[in-house]
Amino acid sequence: MEASSHDEFREFVAMRSTALLQLAVLLTGGDRHAAEDLLQIALMKSYGRWARIEQPEAYVRQVMYRQQVNRWRLRRHRAETTVSVLPDTGEASPGPDSELRVALWGALGRLTKRQRAVVVLRYFEDLPEAEVAGLLGIAVGTVRSTAHRSLTKLRTLVPELGPEGRLDGEASTDRMQPLSYAPKGVQG
Repeated sequence: MEASSHDEFREFVAMRSTALLQLAVLLTGGDRHAAEDLLQIALMKSYGRWARIEQPEAYVRQVMYRQQVNRWRLRRHRAETTVSVLPDTGEASPGPDSELRVALWGALGRLTKRQRAVVVLRYFEDLPEAEVAGLLGIAVGTVRSTAHRSLTKLRTLVPELGPEGRLDGEASTDRMQPLSYAPKGVQG
């Protein structure tokens, strides 16, 4: 790799790694260690092609999506460990939505892997249904039905989201509000 490409890659990692790690945490269901591994693998796979990549962030995100789908497919029979209370990561300061965030994290962890992937890609990443379907290798109708079932389950698990998947008292929208988990510019 040329020195200029190497420098561009280092600059990209310095500027975007926090946002990409947030996405990885969402994709891994809150497992920070798995998220760090996922991001590192995506960056390693991107590094060798860096000079030819036209849209670096989109490329790295695509690698992360595909890598996570591959992990799910390889570990279908692996037992998962669930916890009732998420550990304090020290990343977010307590605020008015702290309890809701914890409840939402817990609820996301209780979704199936496919449901969690659809919710993250569709509502946190704000991708169109067709793109989510392509990334996950499923039909658009499956994305729609999975999103519907996932949001219904999230509303049951976290009633504070309200009937439309929003915080009670917020203006009605057709999208679930992401509660600041999504990278800047990706708010639903």
